[in-house]
Amino acid sequence: MATHLITGAGSGIGEAVAQRLHERGDELWLVARDAGRAKDLAARFPGAHTLVADLAVPDRLSWALGHQALPDRLDSLLHIAGVSDLGTVGELSTKTWNRTLAVNLVTPAELTRLLLPQLRISRGHVVFVNSGAGLNARAEWSAYAASKHGLKALADSLRDEEHTNGVRVTSVYPGRVATAMQAHVQRQEGKEYTPEKWIDPQSIATTVLLALDLPRDAEVHDLSVRPGYSGR
Repeated sequence: MATHLITGAGSGIGEAVAQRLHERGDELWLVARDAGRAKDLAARFPGAHTLVADLAVPDRLSWALGHQALPDRLDSLLHIAGVSDLGTVGELSTKTWNRTLAVNLVTPAELTRLLLPQLRISRGHVVFVNSGAGLNARAEWSAYAASKHGLKALADSLRDEEHTNGVRVTSVYPGRVATAMQAHVQRQEGKEYTPEKWIDPQSIATTVLLALDLPRDAEVHDLSVRPGYSGR
């Protein structure tokens, strides 16, 4: 039985990944913003462990996790949580920039730093669910795209640093996915949210599991996933 620590398991891609791993009997450690959300996650995933930590405040992660029991070893650390607030460079506030970078980039770096000992023990796997915006930036996406470009750099550096420790690192770059975040993005763009146009979160979960389940003699570095024709 493998042990996984997941951020963003409350909805969207994170929830889909957690469901798949839970169904196959793996041990889950799920990060929640507060005690109420932790209780909800524990009810939805019976037997899972929960950790309370606010991903928007990376400076407090070490203190928060230091006061809670952690797994002795980790087979995977799955960074799936994220935020997306659009706006032109001319109108975005420093508050938006700082929150976006904190949740999407600094927190994954800090969580990885704190959990590397457990990952090294098991020769584990770090998966960063990035975004197509981590490869290309468009108008009004500067803060989000910058955070995701940074996340790619983090993953690439980590992979080079931890290769000799047997830690594998994968970045997944989804296109638009039918999640609550996408509904939020569509509202910001002034468009109607039509989930049938976008990738099902379960498809991204399949991609993540593909990387996790690859035999030890190989490692997937980067996976791009784009909406395809579903016939719906």
